[in-house]
Amino acid sequence: MGEQQRDQRGVRPEEAEAWETLVATARRTVADGLVVGTSGNVSVRVGETVLVTPSGVPYDRLSAEDVTGVDLDGRQVLGALVPTSELPMHLAIYRATDAGAVVHTHAVHATAVSTLVTELPLIHYMAAALGGPVRVAPYATYGTQELAENMLRALTDRTACLLQNHGTMACGATLDQAYDRTAQLEWMCRVWLTASSVPGLAPSLLSEGQVAEVGERLRGYGQRGPSGG
Repeated sequence: MGEQQRDQRGVRPEEAEAWETLVATARRTVADGLVVGTSGNVSVRVGETVLVTPSGVPYDRLSAEDVTGVDLDGRQVLGALVPTSELPMHLAIYRATDAGAVVHTHAVHATAVSTLVTELPLIHYMAAALGGPVRVAPYATYGTQELAENMLRALTDRTACLLQNHGTMACGATLDQAYDRTAQLEWMCRVWLTASSVPGLAPSLLSEGQVAEVGERLRGYGQRGPSGG
């Protein structure tokens, strides 16, 4: 049935809809200052296909005709544009987790922090929303399998990490969730850098136990129906 629904480009309706959301998310990373130019990339999984931003194309120029997709082995199955050079990182996450979307940025504060520490100090309890203390994946050349492997180790039991001298990587069930985690990570990095810059003072930090306690509370956070709080 799905094959019969494909258009002349071979794109299914759910893929076309996901591409529209992907492009909007990619443009949002620029508008919110998380990337400059064509740095960073975004992907979303639709079944066994991974839609991904193409390499070197400004996001404001992407249209519905530019759908770019690969299978989980990296073979191109949709479109003619070359997928992002960071594809190995995206595919590594989809193969190893049940993530539905991935956002990678070169956010300024997060990238700065990645050059200073091996783990983001626990400056705020929202680290719990990312699974705990945010690790920094050791540096490796972009687009390499080595970087993808370093990233996966840093993401163990986490939904976001920093890439040393590079940027951020965050995943989620949806593009909105992956983007929100990226924004939270950049904000926490900014808070730590700001607090650390006051001469003669050092920021107070939370314990892993305190962050874990917040993690438990967050599991029940949000609307819970007509009688929810």
